[in-house]
Amino acid sequence: MITLRKSGERGRADHGWLKSFHSFSFADYYDPDHMGFGDLRVINEDWIKPGTGFGTHGHRDMEIVTYVLEGELAHRDSMGNGEVMRPGDVQRMSAGTGVMHSEYNHAPADVTHLLQIWIEPDKRGVTPSYEQKHFKAEEKRGRLRLVASPDGQDGSVSLNAPARVYAGLFDGREIARLALDPRRLVYVHVVRGQVRVNGTALQGGDAAKLSGESSLELDGGRDAEVLVFDLQA
Repeated sequence: MITLRKSGERGRADHGWLKSFHSFSFADYYDPDHMGFGDLRVINEDWIKPGTGFGTHGHRDMEIVTYVLEGELAHRDSMGNGEVMRPGDVQRMSAGTGVMHSEYNHAPADVTHLLQIWIEPDKRGVTPSYEQKHFKAEEKRGRLRLVASPDGQDGSVSLNAPARVYAGLFDGREIARLALDPRRLVYVHVVRGQVRVNGTALQGGDAAKLSGESSLELDGGRDAEVLVFDLQA
């Protein structure tokens, strides 16, 4: 079964310095029909204005994945990490017993565009940890490149959760297929562009929820960037 979640149905927030779209209930946006999907809890699409950002704040017991689309984002945390994220970077922060961090766009003129993703861990109270890796566009061109997994397979970042995250870029005749376990859930989020998901056309910001499916096919892409989440039901 495939259920669509259209871009225009998402929650919205505009704080002046931050514009955000929420795929699932978050902060002041609450929809009991969209509290998450499997162990996927948050997908926020954020635009952060120059010279602004998220001040120091805390998290616990959550796998937080950041996927930068445009611009740069400076990260600092209570574990001593200080990194700058750029397009193609995937950052994973395991909040575990508790971590404080901040994220800023220090650019004088450029907006930072990113996705912040929360995945529920399979164990509570783990020691906080951090990991960041870069995935070149060539690695994602016309295929689904594994970027996050429980065991760090194929050079992906490691998650404390039974989830696998793939990223792909599709245009023209490029086709990607992925065998699925019908006992699991799959969430396909179209980051930008246009693409067909098992024959259904989606545009940037749209998503497809798959349950009981044994395969996934992406084709008909037009400057498309896609994230695929293979999740525990």
